[in-house]
Amino acid sequence: MLLQDAETGLTLTIERGVAVICYDQPGSPVNTLNSRVAPVFDRFFARVEQDEAIVGAVLTSGKADTWIAGADIDELTRIAVAADGEALSRGGHAVLDRLAGLRKPVVAAIHGAALGGGLEVALACRHRIASDHVKTVMALPEVQLGLIPGAGGTQRLPRTVGLQAALDMILTGRNIKAKKAWQMGLVHELVHPAILRDVAVTRVLDLAAGRTPPVKPRKSSATAVLLEENALGRKLVFRKAREGVLAKTKGKYPAPLAAIDVIQHGYVEGMQAGQQEEARVFGELTVSAVSRQLVYLFFATTALKKDSGLPDGIEAQPRTVRKLGVLGAGFMGAGITTVAVQAGTLVRLKDASVERLAAGWRAVRDVVRERLKKRQITRLQLDDTMSLVGGTTDYRGFADVDLVIEAVFEDVAVKHQVLREVQAVAPNAIFASNTSTIPIREIAAAAARPEQVVGMHFFSPVHKMPLLEVIVTPDTSAETTSTAVQYGRKLGKTVIVVQDGAGFYVNRILAPYINEAGRLLDDGARIEDVDAALTGFGFPVGPITLLDEVGLDIAGKSGPIMAAAFGDRMLPSATLRRVVESGRLGRKAKNGFYRYAADGTREGVDESVYALTPAGSTRHTVPMSEIEQRCVLPMLNEAVRCLQHGIIGSARDGDIGAVFGIGFPPFLGGPFRHLDTIGLAQAVEQLDRLNARFPGRFEPAALLREMAATGRRFHP
Repeated sequence: MLLQDAETGLTLTIERGVAVICYDQPGSPVNTLNSRVAPVFDRFFARVEQDEAIVGAVLTSGKADTWIAGADIDELTRIAVAADGEALSRGGHAVLDRLAGLRKPVVAAIHGAALGGGLEVALACRHRIASDHVKTVMALPEVQLGLIPGAGGTQRLPRTVGLQAALDMILTGRNIKAKKAWQMGLVHELVHPAILRDVAVTRVLDLAAGRTPPVKPRKSSATAVLLEENALGRKLVFRKAREGVLAKTKGKYPAPLAAIDVIQHGYVEGMQAGQQEEARVFGELTVSAVSRQLVYLFFATTALKKDSGLPDGIEAQPRTVRKLGVLGAGFMGAGITTVAVQAGTLVRLKDASVERLAAGWRAVRDVVRERLKKRQITRLQLDDTMSLVGGTTDYRGFADVDLVIEAVFEDVAVKHQVLREVQAVAPNAIFASNTSTIPIREIAAAAARPEQVVGMHFFSPVHKMPLLEVIVTPDTSAETTSTAVQYGRKLGKTVIVVQDGAGFYVNRILAPYINEAGRLLDDGARIEDVDAALTGFGFPVGPITLLDEVGLDIAGKSGPIMAAAFGDRMLPSATLRRVVESGRLGRKAKNGFYRYAADGTREGVDESVYALTPAGSTRHTVPMSEIEQRCVLPMLNEAVRCLQHGIIGSARDGDIGAVFGIGFPPFLGGPFRHLDTIGLAQAVEQLDRLNARFPGRFEPAALLREMAATGRRFHP
């Protein structure tokens, strides 16, 4: 070994005259880039350049599934002023410019994830070889943290893969698999992982000797050439990119627009000027409010992955779920089956009729087939996945299941019946209910073994929605809780553990938001104004649209349950009650608050619905700020009540649940982060004003009032 740095885990060894620089960060499952690594890389590059016995270098990783996973996010959070962020970016430029400018060839041998700064390191290498492996992916995901690439990525990537492909990667942050990376010219070669290092060393020798290695030429369509290889065409590409970003983000996220500006600056003024602008903008974004909130959510979800879900001091070994029973082959049952089989679990799907089972099986197949169409899996993998689903109209095959998830009709008597049946045929199985409204303790009342009963509340559609609420009662055992949490994570879900109660956490905080939107309609507000105010706040859809999408019949069932549990402050609006009673169901029946075409496309507000409201057809304009306050403040207030009453264990869990469960705007960080931002005293003052106008609905939670009075915050 020629060089070694114990602190960073960087080593330099010699193979056939080639310096093999290996990065294996001590005490970490992944390699990250930080202020300690940069000077060591710089020293190693200097050695390669100056040592005449070295003809070039290979950059490789000592980790099993990661090349370099990007910047050390924790280090970014310590940046206090924009100038420090700009200096960090300029330091990255200096190191990678040196790498790119070495006289001797450097080859990136990429196995595993090359993300963010990791991909920027690879882009500075003269030649890139990737392993043809499922774990090898590349991305510039900085926009997901409210940032832009800060080590030359905005300049090198467009010059490597073309402008449109680079914009897509930078603006979405999506992962690019190895084969796609090779096809688009992001890497030059694709080889088996077993020969990656040997091939990389050979390529260095080829390049050093002036031999041109095999490279797949990047294919560009005639349209791409027309648009990207002249200033007028590029101007059109940039304009369309801005329009797309604004349509998707409503201007709430500054990073994507900033990335477009920086890339364009580099095309107009040259790469050096582009990098200077990249550093300046990167510095500004590192201290922006949006980035701070997105970075907080990153750390919160990372911490949740290590959380057992059990109280402090309690430990339990989770069971391994090899075989799952699912009761009900409807929309939710089929959705749960879909994510389970894609995670490799054997599933026994039960319903009352063969016809319903067939429909459920088709629903599973359709989702898995979509992955085949996107070339995410092969035909063989599709067949293998579908072979894990077995249907039945009775309990045959249930005796050895580890876990049963029921997704039957929302009626406590029906749930009692299936619970008794399951515990009779599978006495050792954990029984989980997917109910969204019925308290778990009511369901568990019929159990012979209540310690094996838990709630697993998935959100719809299951294969897309990331959150899972695990609901525990005082009787639920630690083993049952731990198993539900770990299995939820195996399914790819972000899991929060909540205590039992009507609506649990997510639906409980959603209820006052929906109710107040309905009361605004009671008072004469326009449907489109209510929706526009809340999408303007940052929700993906407005509350009235959400009712149509979820189904008015489903919303109608939850309202009385919440009112029975929490009294008049949770009473559904007169409008919602009347619309439900009229038989309107929403989008699925093409009759709700909005009109729908035969193909389900929304066509506009159904004005006839106003006849069902207390205010009738007469509508007036309600200020957007009032709509926002009346809908959002009760949600925030109810979240605090949930924390006060122990429904959630922490403000962190409450933020994650709201963002991933109901689409609370991520750029605001979640209900508790948002309360900290606006100020608890200010929130109490606004609630008190509204409560004076609408007595009982806006009374501040006791904990909120207490914390406001003492100047405390929910987060440090």
